[in-house]
Amino acid sequence: MILSRVDEARDALRSVIEQSRRIVAFTGAGISTECGVPDFRSENSPWVRYKPIEFDLFLSDILMREEAWRRKFALDDIYAGVQPGRGHYALANLASSGKIEAIITQNIDNLHQLSGLSEDRIIELHGNGTYATCLSCGVRYELAAIRREFEATGAAPVCEVCDGPVKAATISFGQAMSAHAMERARLATMQCDLFLAIGSSLVVYPAASFPMLASQNNKRLVIINGEATPLDSEADIVLRGDIGDILEPFAT
Repeated sequence: MILSRVDEARDALRSVIEQSRRIVAFTGAGISTECGVPDFRSENSPWVRYKPIEFDLFLSDILMREEAWRRKFALDDIYAGVQPGRGHYALANLASSGKIEAIITQNIDNLHQLSGLSEDRIIELHGNGTYATCLSCGVRYELAAIRREFEATGAAPVCEVCDGPVKAATISFGQAMSAHAMERARLATMQCDLFLAIGSSLVVYPAASFPMLASQNNKRLVIINGEATPLDSEADIVLRGDIGDILEPFAT
C-alpha cells in the first residue's frame, strides 16, 4: 500500500506505531535535507565538488591525505551550524517515550545526537563526521584542534600517541564497515516488530540490507521517502512525501 496524502500517511504511521512494541528506525540522507544537508546524490551536491578521497589513497599517498582534509574542512564550512529537523525530533520523542529501541543511520551529520537522542540508541553505520580518530590506535581527536594545526602547516595530522594517520571518523569508499556497528544493527533488526526506513534511497549496501532483513523475518516494514525505492514492493506500507511533514505530529 502506497499513501501519498500527508494526512493519510500520518494516520497510517500513528496506527502502526501504536500497534508496535519494539521499533527500529533506519535513517538516510532524506531526513536531513530540510536541515540544509543535501543528499549525496542530489544535483549540484557539494559532495560532488568535494568528492571524498578513497580509503586506499588516503592511506598510501600523503598528498591525497592532505587533500582529503582540505575537502573535509570545505564541506564542514558549508554545513556549519545545521540543526536537527522535524524528523530528528520526532524520532527522539518516540525514543524517549519508549517506542523506539534503536536508530540505525547511514548519516554522518550528528543530528540525531543533537536532537537529544542518547548515544547508546544510535547505530552509525557510516561513522560520524564531527570528530576524528587515529586509524592505528583509535584515539579520538576533536576537529577544531586538527583544523588549527592543518591551516597553520598544511600537513595531514598524525596521532600523538602512535604516529598513525588520523582521519575523520567516517567510513570512506573502500574502507571496511565497522563490524561492531553492523552486528548491533543486525541484532536490533531481528528484535524489532516494526522497522521504519526513513529518507533512504535503499541502494547503498550493505546498509540497505537491514530493511530487507526485517522484511524477510516477518517484521512490519514501513518506508517513508520522497521517491520510490527498490524495496517498496517488500514494504507493508509506503508513505510517499515530505519526511518532515509526515513525521511532524511526533516532533512535539
